[in-house]
Amino acid sequence: MRRRGIRRRAAAVTAVLLATAALQSLAAPVRAAADAPGAADTAAVDLTTSRAIWIDRDTVAWNGVDGAASTQLLASEDGSLTVRDGTLSGDDERWIRLGRTALTDAQKARFPHLEDYTAWSVDPRDRDRVRAALRGQLVAAQRAADGTVLAATGVQTAGVLDDLYRGAAKAELGPVFHHGRPALNVWAPTAQSVSLELDGSTVAMRRDDATGVWSVTGPASWTGKSYRYVVKVWAPSVREVVTNKVTDPYSVALTADSGRSLVVDLDDPSLAPAGWAGLRKPRAVALRDAQIQELHVRDFSVEDRTSRHPGTYLAFTDKDSDGSRHLRRLARAGTSYVHLLPVFDIAGIPERPADQAVPACALPSYPADSGRQQECVAKTTAQDAYNWGYEPYHFTVPEGSYATDPDGTARTVEFRRMVQALNQDGLRVVMDVVYNHTAAAGQAGTSVLDRIVPGYYQRLLADGSVANSTCCANTATENTMMGKLVVDSVVTWARQYKVDGFRFDLMGHQPKANLLAVRQALDALTPAKDGVDGKKIILYGEGWNFGEVADNARFTQATQANMAGTGIATFSDRARDAVRGGSPFDADPRVQGFGSGLYTDPNTSPANGTTEEQKARLLHYQDLVKVGLTGSLKDFTFTDTSGERVSGAGVDYNGAPAGYADAPGDALAYADAHDNESLFDALAYKLPAGTSPADRARMQVLAMATATLSQGPALSQAGTDLLRSKSLDRNSFDSGDWFNAIHWNCADGNGFGRGLPPAADNQSKWQYAKALLTTVRAGCPQITAASAAYRDLLRIRTTEDTFSLRTAAQVQDRLSFPLSGPHETPGVVTMALGDLVVVFNATPQQQRQRIGRLAGTPYHLHPVQAAGADPVVKTSRYERRTGTFTVPARTVAVFRS
Repeated sequence: MRRRGIRRRAAAVTAVLLATAALQSLAAPVRAAADAPGAADTAAVDLTTSRAIWIDRDTVAWNGVDGAASTQLLASEDGSLTVRDGTLSGDDERWIRLGRTALTDAQKARFPHLEDYTAWSVDPRDRDRVRAALRGQLVAAQRAADGTVLAATGVQTAGVLDDLYRGAAKAELGPVFHHGRPALNVWAPTAQSVSLELDGSTVAMRRDDATGVWSVTGPASWTGKSYRYVVKVWAPSVREVVTNKVTDPYSVALTADSGRSLVVDLDDPSLAPAGWAGLRKPRAVALRDAQIQELHVRDFSVEDRTSRHPGTYLAFTDKDSDGSRHLRRLARAGTSYVHLLPVFDIAGIPERPADQAVPACALPSYPADSGRQQECVAKTTAQDAYNWGYEPYHFTVPEGSYATDPDGTARTVEFRRMVQALNQDGLRVVMDVVYNHTAAAGQAGTSVLDRIVPGYYQRLLADGSVANSTCCANTATENTMMGKLVVDSVVTWARQYKVDGFRFDLMGHQPKANLLAVRQALDALTPAKDGVDGKKIILYGEGWNFGEVADNARFTQATQANMAGTGIATFSDRARDAVRGGSPFDADPRVQGFGSGLYTDPNTSPANGTTEEQKARLLHYQDLVKVGLTGSLKDFTFTDTSGERVSGAGVDYNGAPAGYADAPGDALAYADAHDNESLFDALAYKLPAGTSPADRARMQVLAMATATLSQGPALSQAGTDLLRSKSLDRNSFDSGDWFNAIHWNCADGNGFGRGLPPAADNQSKWQYAKALLTTVRAGCPQITAASAAYRDLLRIRTTEDTFSLRTAAQVQDRLSFPLSGPHETPGVVTMALGDLVVVFNATPQQQRQRIGRLAGTPYHLHPVQAAGADPVVKTSRYERRTGTFTVPARTVAVFRS
């Protein structure tokens, strides 16, 4: 996932030298540190930062200055502690004495980024002050013997809150119904008061001091009413006590634009579409066999003239629409899951159609290479109906802009109807979930979590600022109650909406333990008790390793290598980059790869290097493709293109092991997704400019085949089989319907040539894009041929058992690359798999692949391809006497003995 406009950071946590304050001098005159001989710099007295970290009820981690006489925490209920001219003062200050100690091994294991910090223990005489201190402003201070303030800073409190309020982890939060009566429960341990604003009236709430949960129970007549919490709390982001009126983090229903939460019981039969209770799902497909179509709800239907409900959940119930018919064709061919881009409540779209801006231009009237389209679209992006949705507002409510009425429970019913319709079409449903960040933090209008428990739910850096390495305000899923929110939210989607799988955005920013807790909670769901079989729900995500959590800096991350063997898959970028060429972030997008003509069909880009460099890189790419075909197995051994015997982990991928999986299903293969250019657009840049439309289509199918015919699951962006284009847009998260909509009818084209892509993310590539937009073509013959050929490959993948091997040992035993070695043909990968031989010929010439050990064994073109839609692959031949397979240019041929 990417968003533009927010600078990415990869901030490492460093030990920050700070100072502390002296308890003995509380009554003494306080002089500015700068005025005292030998005192610390006044920069150390800075209450705009929070450099002290209170990790449990007994321990504070804070690097102090040498020579301080004493250290303490100061607390102020009214937030009056201030610094003026280097002097620390306050009207109602209370204190907690701290003594020097050392972090235990257990504490270092819990907070590895703090292992080099100085530790301070809470004086036993002051332990009864801890809970009260946490309900106001906190300052860590250090003084000299004469009362001089040497240093002062705010305090991070997530660790101590987790320690003090452990019982909250078992609390039922949000609206909970017992015998028809609703109870509303919110965790707000640092709040000074919480009340319920219900339909304009205010109701008192009761605090449980053991858990920090505030609760109120009302009559059945509360059902359907709107509510907010009124929370009085110290907010470090503005450094004052504030009273926030805020929606429920555990909301299950909302009014339009998320203005109010609604008291709703999701078990209410009136919210279930007809047949919901007895919904029969398609056969469960194990993760290792999943064939997934990634799809955005609005992209699916907004420009489908045959849809009666364009742009909404209900479009999936339009059985006669072009989009629905195409999804059913894919399902019959072997597609098993539709992966929906975020459909939870998001912050980036006005939910009422009347409030949604529309480009005020005749977009179709402009030339294919014009900049006018993107200029016009850009004027409305902030207020139009489009966004990918990676801006979480409320994690457990369906997005309202996709409902026919965003103001109430229609979104609940219509979301369920969408799931039901897709299941009826033979497709299970995956939700793209984004628990690694929120749309905003602090006192921002779309900040929910941070306005209820400030400084807890967001991950803080060493100075107390909110980390935003994911693009936005990172969440701290390592903290108990944020981790609980993830588990509770996923379980709600599974139980109440019968979602069949979850794809976790930037999963590497979450602890592995949190993902395993999700898996455990889902596994506990049973058809008899919950209406779903949780063990059949699949999980996968982005296991990228970057940011303030990189290299397990704060916890064991849910990254590619760490998740191997857990049953939770991660996207594998290794073969993706090898097939496409270069990386998605190359300054010159023409860098070629195995599936885009490197060496065998070179373009004119100097970025590809010399001929010899191209050949060497292509052969290495072929090794990466082979590792991908094994399911990215780390221990699979084969002969690489240099003639060396290597393991998957021994093949280099930009300094990292190419293979990292323990078993098929650990890695998810793909050639394109919503991020970066679509596959067609990437090939438009990379293939030689004169490549014919037919050859472009064939290379598209070949590139898709490297994922489809691999061990383990595979994902494809919806429409890729139809040569889907976004007119070369590499980051279309907010580029509107014009650039994003899928065109199911080939008469409408494939989306290419709809103008220069938006300047914000693409202007540096306009020099390459402009000529392509008027010359590259794809018409109905190429679109329909590519889709039919892809469906043939799907049928082979999902009907041949050898593509569904269960263990690494089985893959090692049954899969090989018989021609891999120093004499391997550049641009060709030949795979033997049980009684199958698969030849990937990415070159522009017919290729002969002789496997001597197979001489005398009868092989023939696979019956699906022999009777299939592609006339070119039907010209493939096998010579039994010599064991030679002949495959036409730009073709994937599957032979069976």
